[in-house]
Amino acid sequence: MRQIEGGITAAKGFEAAGVEAGVKYQNRKDMALIYSEAPCRAAGTFTSNVVKAAPVLWDKKIVEESPFVQAVVVNSGIANACTGKQGMDACAAEADCAAKLLQIPREAVLIGSTGVIGMQMPVDRLCAGIEKLAAEKAGTPEAGLSAAQAIMTTDTVHKQVAVEFTAGGKRAVIGAMCKGSGMIHPNMCTMLGYVTTDVNISKELLQKALRAVVEDSFNMISVDGDTSTNDTLLVLANGLAGNEEIREEGEDYAAFYEALEYVAKFLARKMAGDGEGATCLFETKVVNAATKQDARTLAKSVICSSLCKAAIYGHDCNFGRFLCALGYSGVTFDPDRVDLFFEGNGSRIQVYGDGAPKEYSEEEATKLLSAPEVTVYVDMHSGSETATAWGCDLSYDYVKINADYRS
Repeated sequence: MRQIEGGITAAKGFEAAGVEAGVKYQNRKDMALIYSEAPCRAAGTFTSNVVKAAPVLWDKKIVEESPFVQAVVVNSGIANACTGKQGMDACAAEADCAAKLLQIPREAVLIGSTGVIGMQMPVDRLCAGIEKLAAEKAGTPEAGLSAAQAIMTTDTVHKQVAVEFTAGGKRAVIGAMCKGSGMIHPNMCTMLGYVTTDVNISKELLQKALRAVVEDSFNMISVDGDTSTNDTLLVLANGLAGNEEIREEGEDYAAFYEALEYVAKFLARKMAGDGEGATCLFETKVVNAATKQDARTLAKSVICSSLCKAAIYGHDCNFGRFLCALGYSGVTFDPDRVDLFFEGNGSRIQVYGDGAPKEYSEEEATKLLSAPEVTVYVDMHSGSETATAWGCDLSYDYVKINADYRS
């Protein structure tokens, strides 16, 4: 398995486009299309928020009930959440429009939306956008990049990745794109994430792999502790790689899983590092925990702490905040056995161990904590399990961005 150039169009048979439709924004791309020349098996994970956007309800039904999927239409700017029957009607209108233009069943069209909650969708502009998308779709890397750019809201950079691997002696590819910068605190999902692959795999194993992969990738990130109404992660597999169908766990399934996990963790890190107002990626790695769940809980408690995030922003080696976050996580442990380190810019310092502070240079610590990627490394000395979580620092700009988000 190795990373290759490209994104959502890297896998065989997939096309994409991104266009300016004026859904809410002006003078920027705000609608994207993903299309497969062959029918796809689909899997998905969705927001755990009780308040679910219309596209989430639409996609859950399609993934669970439709025999195949062949297209995804996504808009940015308006979330189509808390919009009642009118919101569901907008999804149906988009699906009907895409189905007609692409000559596929409406039940083969998935819908995605991201943006302001509570606004109704301008269906006329959406359908006009879909016409543009259908006309411009292509299987080029440029088309994939255009789609990745079109789904951005407060994101400062587009997020895409592609890898190749071998399944059944055939070259197979996974391509992906996602968006996410604020309102990030997933549970079995991400903000908006789309994965395409040409591998031939059963729907059951595709869903199993996806659910397992999110546990140590998208479920281990947080920007602000808010779980969106629109969180959606979809995987489409069209089978055009030509491998024998993967129907059971084995060597080919393991190769696919490794590739999917790489893609998921790559994009999860990209989202965490691009958190609203962020100046750095804030990683916490917990090692030698008693259980896997303990390791996950401890790591995520640290990256979710507002005080820890503020300390990272201020380049302040206030290690007590990090110990405090471990202590209120709900995991029982002996603080006197914990070793705490900071890592960054290729350097590492220990700041706590044996129940007391360690000697270190404040100047060196400040320099280390000024890195674009900072890691808090925690050795629990209570078992053999490991987990890593990703977040970002908390800056003044986060409040500014969200104070005037609707404007």
